[in-house]
Amino acid sequence: MVLPGSLRIQELAATGIPSEIALHARRRRAAISHQDEGEHPTTMANTEWWQRGPVDGIPAVLQPVAHILLQVRESVGELVGNLTQPEWNARPAGVASAAFHVRHITGVIDRLFTYARGGALSADQFAALRAEGEPLSAADVATVLDAMNTRVEAAVAELRTIDVATLGDFRGVGRAQLPSTVIGCLVHGAEHAMRHVGQLSVTARIARAGRA
Repeated sequence: MVLPGSLRIQELAATGIPSEIALHARRRRAAISHQDEGEHPTTMANTEWWQRGPVDGIPAVLQPVAHILLQVRESVGELVGNLTQPEWNARPAGVASAAFHVRHITGVIDRLFTYARGGALSADQFAALRAEGEPLSAADVATVLDAMNTRVEAAVAELRTIDVATLGDFRGVGRAQLPSTVIGCLVHGAEHAMRHVGQLSVTARIARAGRA
């Protein structure tokens, strides 16, 4: 049986799309195949977070936000696991470094959840924003990853406390107070973080390709 999207996956592989993306695609296809045959995937690693059922204590309308955040954390860990210091800071063709993407993921979740609460950014948050593109030393890798993990855990915990009746409430974003809502800020924080996971995947792949 040819599963939906399988030909497209082959086309992507033929064009040199990063193997991490192809690996995720194969895992998805394997999980679908098992389910079609009345089986369960052998491990949770065969599925993404949105396929693992509801996250405890999260309102149904916010489950996709929780799933994305948890997938971001898991995917970042997989993508950067064995990067060297030069690879963390590599900027092939001038693109942003892996170090930037991981710091930015942490920062964007932090900032958008602040806006969702109706808050303004603090001096510390602005300082973190300015530092996102700084070179990363080997000694600081664990700290950067811990910060991302902690931020995701805090965001998921915060989702459990949100009154769904307030999701449509106005929230101003940035100094210009651009119009959004509580749910708009939460969703954008999650999807923007996932967008950078995709960029991180490509950057890490290219950086590793330079190994001797």
